[in-house]
Amino acid sequence: MILVRLFLEFCRVGLFSVGGGLATIPFLTDLGERTSWFGPGDLANMIAISESTPGPMGVNMATYVGFTAAGVPGGVAATIGLIFPSVVIILIIAGFLEKFRQFKAVDGVFYGLRAASVALITAALLQVAKIALLRPAQGLESAFSYYPNEIAILLAAVIFALVKFTPLKKLHPVCFIGLSALVGAVLQM
Repeated sequence: MILVRLFLEFCRVGLFSVGGGLATIPFLTDLGERTSWFGPGDLANMIAISESTPGPMGVNMATYVGFTAAGVPGGVAATIGLIFPSVVIILIIAGFLEKFRQFKAVDGVFYGLRAASVALITAALLQVAKIALLRPAQGLESAFSYYPNEIAILLAAVIFALVKFTPLKKLHPVCFIGLSALVGAVLQM
């Protein structure tokens, strides 16, 4: 039963997360809250690992959640669930697109999908920033129950400065990922 639920839940995520991996984050946040398969901290870790490993971000996260929920079969079910809607939609559109491409309504739909992608990615950015740069206040249950994580903000500013304004910007991104992992491990001790 868990395999069917993983497939269906990630099928829903894949169907509505137009715009790629970052657009899946609002849907994954909702999924984590509804199913308790992962929490906000797990989501932040999934984003970080998915961004730094090869492969599409959404697929990496689906595989991880499925694997943690039900092992290898769960990883396979979640991954197939995520990509299934895209494959079906692409097959349908490919057959009809050439016939309907000259209609203004089709161009309007594609234009609207671009706007939806931007909105979903912006929502993802705000959620990631909240997880990475804010800490929940103890005992408060309001939307304003977070306060700045000074160390995380300082680290983000330093890495941004190193990447943009120094001779170090010519380094391979893996160097910055490794440095960030090292700093994170030291700060967690």
